[in-house]
Amino acid sequence: MTKASSPAPQARGPSDHEVRHQIVEAATEYFGLYGFDKTTVSDLAKAIGFSKAYIYKFFDSKQAIGEVICGNRLSQIMVAVDEAVADARSAPERLRRMFRALVEAGSQLFFQDSKLYDIARTSASESWPSARAYEAHVKDLIVQVLREGREAGDFERKTPLDETANAIYLVMRPYTNPLLLQHNLENAAEATLQLTNLILRSLAP
Repeated sequence: MTKASSPAPQARGPSDHEVRHQIVEAATEYFGLYGFDKTTVSDLAKAIGFSKAYIYKFFDSKQAIGEVICGNRLSQIMVAVDEAVADARSAPERLRRMFRALVEAGSQLFFQDSKLYDIARTSASESWPSARAYEAHVKDLIVQVLREGREAGDFERKTPLDETANAIYLVMRPYTNPLLLQHNLENAAEATLQLTNLILRSLAP
């Protein structure tokens, strides 16, 4: 008679995913209080109650933890932008809403979580993957708006699409790049309106 095989032993303790999430949550709170640059992995380990070696089992550096946090924050900005432009009735209106939402969301992060804003600023200055993905998403949105506007007859079609999209991105960059926004917060709202009007005049057919 064949003996029935025993069930596989159940894993004890939290899963790797849960531990990673716990580390990221604790790090987000800690960085929010003390800043990214001034915090070490040893500080995080003490705050969480883990050993430094245990944290390195899940993240190979402090930057790797910051990457996840930065990615989460930038994703929130992009969600806010996507929601802002979702029901726009025309390409010009979509462009206005996109630019305004990018500036408002970035400014909100700066004023409400200035210590976490430091991570986004560091990611932009060091060109982390999260910052590059954010930049790529903004550029993709611009291209989508341009195509929609050209198809509807709202925008001119003579200038190459990639040239126009890059020019618009360069105009927006001082107010959408975390590294540059900190120097332009004082007049961001007014500048957003004026620059959008300038962009739209230049796009007129």
